[in-house]
Formats: sequence, structure tokens, C-alpha cells
Amino acid sequence: MFSRRTIAAFLFTVTVALGVSCGKQETATPAGPVWKPSGNEGNVTGVISFTGAVPAPSKLDMSNDSKCEGENFLDDVVVKDGKLQNVFVYVKSGLPQAAFETPTNDVTLDQKGCKYVPRVLGIQTGQPLRIVNSDTTNHNIHPVPKVNREWNESQLAGQGPIIRKFSKPEVMIPVKCNQHSWMMAHIAVLSHPFFAVSDASGAFTIKGLPPGEYEIEAWHERYGAKTAKIKVAEKTDAKADFTFDGSVAYQPGSLKAQPAMMIP
Repeated sequence: MFSRRTIAAFLFTVTVALGVSCGKQETATPAGPVWKPSGNEGNVTGVISFTGAVPAPSKLDMSNDSKCEGENFLDDVVVKDGKLQNVFVYVKSGLPQAAFETPTNDVTLDQKGCKYVPRVLGIQTGQPLRIVNSDTTNHNIHPVPKVNREWNESQLAGQGPIIRKFSKPEVMIPVKCNQHSWMMAHIAVLSHPFFAVSDASGAFTIKGLPPGEYEIEAWHERYGAKTAKIKVAEKTDAKADFTFDGSVAYQPGSLKAQPAMMIP
């Protein structure tokens, strides 16, 4: 038979071992020092082109809400003069292993004309998302993430802003409205600030990248994702143009937030 002292010592050893093991599992790998610009940064500029037949806008049936007074056409594919709007472009890999400061300014998602405006947006982890309702009808904001916590909140006409934050990187998060089935937005949550959305002329700019080699990804909700490798030199603009073909059937993209890569 073992003595009480021996059993107690054994139990103490097991408890300490388990505690150390659990501590290792719960310890997150540090992102690295806080990144600070050096003054030698460059930019990435580009244009998103569209070839092939532009799909005719689908007409929306808004008859279930007489207060919806916006344009009743689906705006998932917006093309003007051969240029594609609402493409999310971001640095997929190549960033230094560092922590990037969280902006204190908020990013606004409006509900206007019974549509989300903008339809595609980017935000950093921990940055405030300000949701407003410019309509005279009620809405219900319902992001459907896979990594972050899902939430579902009503916003009445005339109600003040709703402020929310996302704690983990996740690209893309679809946002729907349970009041109006046609309403859709897409939110990209990143741990860094190097992203952009193409404008009405298809142009985008990612500012302030440290010199280095990067993989850039462009994502469109209907036509999927495309990647390009670029090199950013000191105080210069690197080009990263993309073309989406409207004649190619939609293929789901592999757009995922990637961990930062070490640059020697």
C-alpha cells in the first residue's frame, strides 16, 4: 500500500503537469512587435477589368414592404465601361510578422433604399463597425460568420447607430437582413490595414506597404478569387491589375485570412 504522503505527492505532480500542458495549449503565438511605418513604404494600385457579356440586372420584388423606395435591381455585378466595382483586394501573404494597430475610427454600413451600402467593405479586427438605418422602414442585421460570433439585431426606423466589433480575422462574412430577403453585404475582417475595394471605375489602391514581395488576392462575390504576386519597392507604386470574365461560370473562391509570413 502507498502512504498518504506518496499519494499526495503523486497527485500534486499530475496536477502540475496537467496545468503546464493546458497552459501551453491556451498560449497564443505572439504576432510580433507593433508595426510602425519607416517612411520607405510603397503602394499597390490596380484596375479590375471585366470581359464578356455583362449580366442583365435582376429585378427585385420589394412589394412586401411599401416603404422600400430604392432602385429595385440586384447590384451584385456592377460594371461600367468594362470595369468591375465592389471587388475586395487585399494582401494575402508576405506581410512582416508583426501586430498592426487597431484603428479607432469606425467603418459605416448603411441601410439605404432597402439595400446595404456599401455592398462590400473591409475592416480590421477590433475596429468599430457603425451600422445606421437611413430608411423609413425597419431592418434586421444578421451577419453569418464561420469564425466570429454570429449575431442578429433589429434596427427600427429612426433608431440610432448600432456599434459592433469582430474579434477574429475572417474573409468574407455575408450579411443579410431577415426583414428583406434580397439585402446582402459582405464584410472582410483582417488583422492588418492593407486592403481596398474597387470603385466605380474599377480602380483600387492599397497604401503604405513596406518594401517586399507579396501575394495579392482579388475577390468578387459572383466570380470568385484571383491572385497575383507583386514586388513593392521603396516609395513606389506597384501595379496589380485583375480581369474577371463574365463568360466563365462562377467558381467559389478560396479567400481566407492567412497568417502573417516572416520576411528575413
